[in-house]
Amino acid sequence: MLQTPSGSAGHGTAVTDSGLMSIGAVLNALRDEFPDITISKIRFLESEGLVEPRRTPAGYRKFSAHDVERLGQVLRMQRDHYLPLKVIREHLDAMERGEALPLPALARQRDGEPAPEPAEGPVMTRIGRDELLTAAGIGDQELKEWESYGLLAPLPDGAYDAEVVTVASLVVQLGKFGIEPRHLRVMKAAADREAGLVDQVVAPLKRHRNPQTRAHAEARTKELAGLAVKLHAALVQTALGVRLP
Repeated sequence: MLQTPSGSAGHGTAVTDSGLMSIGAVLNALRDEFPDITISKIRFLESEGLVEPRRTPAGYRKFSAHDVERLGQVLRMQRDHYLPLKVIREHLDAMERGEALPLPALARQRDGEPAPEPAEGPVMTRIGRDELLTAAGIGDQELKEWESYGLLAPLPDGAYDAEVVTVASLVVQLGKFGIEPRHLRVMKAAADREAGLVDQVVAPLKRHRNPQTRAHAEARTKELAGLAVKLHAALVQTALGVRLP
């Protein structure tokens, strides 16, 4: 069960007197169980109708404890049962109507034919092109431009890894400062080189015959990726002579 802070918890103005939480406080509440959660992902789940936070007169989102618990359920069902968002939404809505429904089964490949067992390793959360456009707040031409610069790329079936929502959000934010997508190619090239270096280190573990060793490769990849991101950030800050909070 998620621990949602009360109005007296040490979150400053993040929690109002009525117990509502800002999106940043929600992020902190979810992060212990879901370390990969981002504000962009929360906004995306809202756009898909999984949660409906209240809005202040100024337009800021305010989430109730029920909203946070529902987000936790959504993320848990994605992680543990590999269910698409539409199925999760319908299931949770039915539960809230008091309908006792069994947890939906995994999607079928064909009528009557069960889907294969999930592969070892992390499960990729996927979104469609229209969903990405909505979540990022961009048009189709913008997305095509970004793809031409290699900033985003669809999967072989045309869908996208949901993490590209975060990439798209950052590209939009940088654009507000006059940094155009074509300027970001150098950052994408650097990221690809860093990813290649990490992959070289973990490749022997991924190819190992022992399943436990292959599973260890995932943890090692995350650890090295985290260190690479921290080093990259530190190098940029040092080069600019600034220190970020």
